[in-house]
Amino acid sequence: MASTKSAVRYAKALLDLALEKGWVEEVEHDLIQFVGTVKDSNDFRVFLNSPVVRADKKISIYAEVFSGFQPVTMQFLSLVTKNGREHLLPAIAYQFERQLMKKRGIVSGSIVSATPLTEKTKQDILARIAPAFEGTLSLTESVDPSLIGGFVIRVEDKQIDASVSSKLKALRQELVK
Repeated sequence: MASTKSAVRYAKALLDLALEKGWVEEVEHDLIQFVGTVKDSNDFRVFLNSPVVRADKKISIYAEVFSGFQPVTMQFLSLVTKNGREHLLPAIAYQFERQLMKKRGIVSGSIVSATPLTEKTKQDILARIAPAFEGTLSLTESVDPSLIGGFVIRVEDKQIDASVSSKLKALRQELVK
């Protein structure tokens, strides 16, 4: 929990600085590339989380691997690393993106369905739930056959479960009473 709060604070500070300097898109691109490297390279992930590797060595490796990054991004990576919080960098990047999307008026969420949804069905669902949220909805779609039918939508701290499996569970609970 404390690490999440720290990631939120670091992300807010970086976003505020990027907004002030007008480098939001560049910093966003840098962080996406950084997270991609963390996801794609197990060696880099181990290196990033290693308490044995000194902060100054990590910073020099960042400079080599991410030589095209904006100076503000490199300074931020250095600061976080010097503070011994480099293990939070992926979470900070995630929080940065969340806060940036919020500033842009985009609310992100997910929709899980039993089968792939048609474009018309997605638009109908979005039209019905959009008034409940401030901003433009952006839903990532995935398929989970265990739902049997229907869908589950998660946006921010809200969940709409219109799946057949949840209806069957509720019916089972009613019958067991």
